[in-house]
Amino acid sequence: MELWQELLRQSVDSGKDLVERFGFDRELADRLNKLFHIRINPYYLSLIRYPYDPIWLQCIPDGKELEDDGLPEDPLAEDSHSPVPSIVHRYPDRVLFLTTSQCSMYCRFCTRKRKVGDSTKINTKYIQDGINYIAEHPEVRDIILSGGDPLMLTDFMLEKILSGLRNIAHVEIIRLGTKMPCVLPQRITPKLCKMLRKYHPIYVNTHFNHPWECTPEAKQACEMLSDAGVPVGNQTVLMKGVNDNPEVMLELFRKLLFMRVRPYYLYQADITKGANHFRTPVSVGLDIMDKLRGHTSGLAIPYFVIDAPGGGGKIPLLPQYVLGRNGNQIILRNYKYDIYTYPDVEEEIKRPTTTVEKKFNRKKSRPKKVYEPDKVHV
Repeated sequence: MELWQELLRQSVDSGKDLVERFGFDRELADRLNKLFHIRINPYYLSLIRYPYDPIWLQCIPDGKELEDDGLPEDPLAEDSHSPVPSIVHRYPDRVLFLTTSQCSMYCRFCTRKRKVGDSTKINTKYIQDGINYIAEHPEVRDIILSGGDPLMLTDFMLEKILSGLRNIAHVEIIRLGTKMPCVLPQRITPKLCKMLRKYHPIYVNTHFNHPWECTPEAKQACEMLSDAGVPVGNQTVLMKGVNDNPEVMLELFRKLLFMRVRPYYLYQADITKGANHFRTPVSVGLDIMDKLRGHTSGLAIPYFVIDAPGGGGKIPLLPQYVLGRNGNQIILRNYKYDIYTYPDVEEEIKRPTTTVEKKFNRKKSRPKKVYEPDKVHV
């Protein structure tokens, strides 16, 4: 048994553990564990410095999860874009491939609570169905392995999947969506990295949310992946009480770059049932982005995005840098709020409209669907 597997066996993973380790009321602990399973491995547990700190909030359940917030269980409409149980196909050229229901630490803000931890909903028996679906759809060139966490699979099982995908001619890119470098960096081993090298191009998107997670162990794990030729990007979720602060985000993104991890996305928290207490106003994220630009390297600045409810995809948001126009002069402001003008260029010869533009223009010309509440007749 490898070290990471031994650490998993020592995890806090029951209502009984919550009662004994953290003083939870027995009934509350059981209800929370039934709602969304608890698992906190000893490594991540060791990062907690005091009760209700940014690490605690991410991994220890809270009674607020039981509140009736009226939010959806599947805010991104993944299930309606799932042609087979292991595949989510929302975008034209790429799919999400769910390979396991298990994680080494169950994040309390998880947007896939309805499935993660439930082996009846995400199961290895569906993996071949996923490979077959991808093989039958030549438009799919980019695969994101997710779950759960695909690195919860053994090296042997993971390699079977990677080999199966590499045998499909139209598959170009394989990505691993894994939190292991952050929550259980011991999973990144020389043996794993040696295996991954055989199936390039492979990318890893990982998930650090706070500077305290950037430990020497995490740094070593990320560097091992980079040395194996695997580019590592990071997807951070903006959360109240965890990282809703420009100084915290600046420290996190600088530390990630030093660990050879590129900040990729900063997500506005999804409107997920049982996780509403983590959400912040969108203005908080825009303010953070405003205080990053110009104050650190562009390499350290992610895209701030909202994953649109209902499966609309990721929509990037930016602070307002274009203030207006005066004739052909574009009026801009920089990170210091100094004002500049830029002389715009007017096209003298109209270029042909591209196919993409024609499609977009057709959509614009359609009448917009406007939601109107039912009229009340008095």
